[in-house]
Amino acid sequence: DKVKEFVNAKYREEIIFTKGATDAINLVSLSYTQRLQPGDEIILSVMEHHSNLVPWQMVAQRTGAILKFVNLSSEQTLDLNHFNSLLNERTKIVAISYASNVLGVTNPVKDIINNAHKYGAVVLLDACQAVPHIPVDVVDLDVDFLVASGHKMCGPTGIGFLYGKLNLLKSMPPVVGGGEMINTVELLSSTYAEPPSRFEAGTPAIAEAIGLGAACEYLSKIGMKNIYNHDLLLGKYLYEELSKINDLTLYGPSIKQHERTGLVAFNHKSIHATDLSFFLDQEGVAVRTGHHCTQPLHKIINAAGSIRASLYFYNNKHDVDVFIEKLKNTIAMF
Repeated sequence: DKVKEFVNAKYREEIIFTKGATDAINLVSLSYTQRLQPGDEIILSVMEHHSNLVPWQMVAQRTGAILKFVNLSSEQTLDLNHFNSLLNERTKIVAISYASNVLGVTNPVKDIINNAHKYGAVVLLDACQAVPHIPVDVVDLDVDFLVASGHKMCGPTGIGFLYGKLNLLKSMPPVVGGGEMINTVELLSSTYAEPPSRFEAGTPAIAEAIGLGAACEYLSKIGMKNIYNHDLLLGKYLYEELSKINDLTLYGPSIKQHERTGLVAFNHKSIHATDLSFFLDQEGVAVRTGHHCTQPLHKIINAAGSIRASLYFYNNKHDVDVFIEKLKNTIAMF
């Protein structure tokens, strides 16, 4: 019920506990897609996390479905015009990230959902970068499926959830068999429970689910609108301060072009990202370095990897100032 309320789902049966967002996406890709035919089309974007890419590659290999990809605009945002041009009567599934974990941009998901529904396609949102930072209302969005992970929203690891419209979940077969997901069992056949139990075989992750519920309560007490406004202002400040440092390339749209989330991925012209992050770590500054599970996106932006500085409600301007100071000092060492 706590997760249901957090995303404003209509029914508690629409929330399925999973091992994480990756598990939730795979559940949909293994179950819902059993209705696909060769030549059906699935639309993704080039900015997707591997968790929202590899499962659909497997679907295409298994079913003969065709993957189509939405390109980036010149500002490194999702090109909505290109997305609209890909839609047609063969489009069956659209799987798109709500917000990019590299480009610091929130995608126009309401337009994506509305336009996809005109062609009868269902939409899955990878909301891992959105649910902890943005007020999310699945009814208002009219989204068909939405996934998120507990550890990104101050909860424990090993837990996430899938939201699915109840009529869709009832139409989907289970993909993992065992205890708790059955109605009746005979030696040669079984009947299955109604959602969500149908998709939650075995002993549930009880402690983790309790932790996820506590995280929902914690974030709600702070206020998701408050968190959103805080991240927006602090992310803007971080981008502005990084843009003042010579020889840095910042990825995603500028703050003059687009509203950004509270993260900035960047590279230095001549210093490897791993080297920078190593010495920042020695100064007590935590950043992430690598391809951030977005290898295709990094190829498109012509980078082997990048450094990502991320902010949340517990950060403030002083944290940004210290980070900028330590970054400048580290760059000066080389």
